[in-house]
Amino acid sequence: MIQELIDQQKRYLDFYFQHLSSSRAEQLVELVKDCKGTIILSGVGKSGHVAQKITATFVSTSTKAFYLDPTHAIHGDLGFVGQHDLFLAFSKSGESQELLELLPFIKKRGAQSVAIVSNERSRLAKGCDFSISLPVERELCPFDLAPTTSTAVQMLFGDLLAVALMRSKNIPIGEIAKNHPGGFIGRRISLKVTDLMRKEREIPLCRPQDRLIDVLHELSTKRCGCLLVVDEKKRLQGIFTDGDLRRALEVRGASSLESILKDLMTPSPRSISSEMLALDAMRCMEEEPSRPVTVMPVLENEHVVGLLRMHDILQAGLS
Repeated sequence: MIQELIDQQKRYLDFYFQHLSSSRAEQLVELVKDCKGTIILSGVGKSGHVAQKITATFVSTSTKAFYLDPTHAIHGDLGFVGQHDLFLAFSKSGESQELLELLPFIKKRGAQSVAIVSNERSRLAKGCDFSISLPVERELCPFDLAPTTSTAVQMLFGDLLAVALMRSKNIPIGEIAKNHPGGFIGRRISLKVTDLMRKEREIPLCRPQDRLIDVLHELSTKRCGCLLVVDEKKRLQGIFTDGDLRRALEVRGASSLESILKDLMTPSPRSISSEMLALDAMRCMEEEPSRPVTVMPVLENEHVVGLLRMHDILQAGLS
């Protein structure tokens, strides 16, 4: 039964994608983009719930919007509506009485109106300044009554509209970060390398001429899995890792302990900036799956200022 319903829903959603007018959608994006006031969304019943969700998506992606309950609107909340606003009414049938009764008052306030319906011949579509039809073949409900496919289509279209606005307005990730200071999204788009990296005395450092036996204590106590090999001005010369230590012992035996780091290190390792997003740093570490990187030197003007470990990224909950 479940697989049958999955196949049906896929077919109904394919119908929506195949018949949605992209040109009308483009026109609506321009209307919303050009709005000088606030985007006001409204709907009745399940369409109202969808409108509330889309409002939240608009706001979180830096499009000024709020949800207007049609019943509360005619009992005082119309005061929110101004002449520079754009009113988006969601309704499958386009015959919701509450929206039809509200529409004349929206127009009196001077706001432009848009009907987002699945019946382009409906009174709401004809009464608004602009309308777009969201094609629905039928509801997933066996009686073709309960809003199922139609609300899925409305949600898809609302998200499409929000993302199209983000792209058309070139909203930077920093702007989104301001709207999501907490939670998983907030961490992913706001945490920088400088927030997680080892700094100052926490950084395991050595010089190119140091003997391996003399820096084993630094390698062990700093617990970073590596040593950053630097010159007297802390400019990075190379990196020596736990893996390099194992390989040196396997190849040279105990005599490797007398070797200098310049002969054992990996010269010119990859590095990152302290201002890079931690998420981007993690992607840098994962660039070559055949050569996993678990530590990354952090440089500013060619000087070592930190060390970022994959362990610190994972502990921050970015993966």
